[in-house]
Amino acid sequence: MAVCFVLPHNGLAAVAGRRAQSGWKPSGALFRETRMVISAKPDSKKNTGGRVWRPSSWREMPVKQVPTYPDEARLQDVEARLHKALPLVYTGECEHLKKLIAKASRGEAFVLQGGDCAESFEEFEKYGGDNIRDTFLLLIQMSIVLMYALGLPVVKIGRMAGQFAKPRTSPMEREKNKKLELPSYRGDMINGPEFEARARVPDPERMLRAYHQSTATINLVRALAYGGFVDLHRIHEINLEFVNGTPQGKRFFEYAARITDALRFMSSCGIQANSPMIKQAEFFVSHEALLLPYEEALVRQDRETGKYYATSGHMIWCGDRTRQPDGGHVEFLRGIANPIGIKCGPSLTEAELIELLDILNPDNEPGRITLISRVGAGRVREHLPRFIECVQREGRIVTWSCDPMHGNTVTTASGVKTRRFDDILSEVKEFFEVHREMGSIPGGIHLEMTGQNVTECIGGMYELSDADLATRFESRCDPRLNASQSLELAFLLSEYMSGKRTD
Repeated sequence: MAVCFVLPHNGLAAVAGRRAQSGWKPSGALFRETRMVISAKPDSKKNTGGRVWRPSSWREMPVKQVPTYPDEARLQDVEARLHKALPLVYTGECEHLKKLIAKASRGEAFVLQGGDCAESFEEFEKYGGDNIRDTFLLLIQMSIVLMYALGLPVVKIGRMAGQFAKPRTSPMEREKNKKLELPSYRGDMINGPEFEARARVPDPERMLRAYHQSTATINLVRALAYGGFVDLHRIHEINLEFVNGTPQGKRFFEYAARITDALRFMSSCGIQANSPMIKQAEFFVSHEALLLPYEEALVRQDRETGKYYATSGHMIWCGDRTRQPDGGHVEFLRGIANPIGIKCGPSLTEAELIELLDILNPDNEPGRITLISRVGAGRVREHLPRFIECVQREGRIVTWSCDPMHGNTVTTASGVKTRRFDDILSEVKEFFEVHREMGSIPGGIHLEMTGQNVTECIGGMYELSDADLATRFESRCDPRLNASQSLELAFLLSEYMSGKRTD
């Protein structure tokens, strides 16, 4: 079932093939021909000062959001141990993902990226990996919904196996309703969430724990993806228990019944439906490349090509707080060959965006760059058009994705951070509307979500309210969509993209 099978549909079937042959465009669909002006190859040297890249060259640049470790000797020891560790992912997988993302830039695929805001040591121990399995399963369900409605392969990328570090607005934070102030919690890879001075001291040993948990996570995901767990012949079993009785769960079973009928029909026609594409699922992992000592330690050079890869994940991205063109994070990312994401917030200027593309993708390689818009509901038309316009004007090849989470965080009267489902949906719809109007291609969506039945975001079909947040709020950082809300969003998105819904 490796995200590439195509079932009967009414929406965006054969957007790439038929459109190229006959000019056909689906009524109401949001993919349109791209207006693009091909420009000369960017000159990256003028933006890097002719610097020779090394995995460690980021250390010579200004760097933000990287902690200062009090014990330098312990830090160097941990880095040395990680340098000798096995890679978490392999170079060929990264190149394959890059090709799939390139398809999304042309409207031939769609990228679904999702997972925890920040992975947790405690949650992993508490659930024994069930939380990872459930998030993986939820992403499979969402991809099936999108594939069935759009007639496009869905590229599935988890925010997992490395998403342990978080940028923070302030270096210090105050405990709720108390005067005590301590260094901010920056993710389990860096320090502890407990509000006590000892826990907030950066500890390099945490990088080793994150590496080992990431190894276990990837092993579990590989077993689920390739071990027959997601075989479409048993699609009725691909459902989370607590979603079964919901309207979304019932609707998924309707999709499952149609897929089963399609497979049965293929079999009756003598078409063998035992292909690995039916029985397996391609799945990739990603995270923000924030803690550069960890990222550098896991860089490996491909012997055949000579290229360097961050083997900490298939895809890594640069956050909105660390995308300075002259900063350490951009310097690190420019030298690795993985597919790269760039978070694009309201403060990003057109000149900065083009400079980043010059530095990070001087060869204008398809699939190399995913621009992840995260501006907030009601602000998309203020910012996204200028991003798209300058990319089109300069002839840059990028894949556009929408992060409707980070621009929509609010705080309740009781001081709890949450997000409203309606705001998330609104930003997604505005994202697709703007791309449709500008002749650009919306290539994906980027969500903070979990397969657990948490109560962290307000709204959705069950209309969770402020009062419900205390029932099961488990995130150490930002609020996540639960499985019911995520599946609901997938159904609404598929209807909107295929033109079946316009409201």
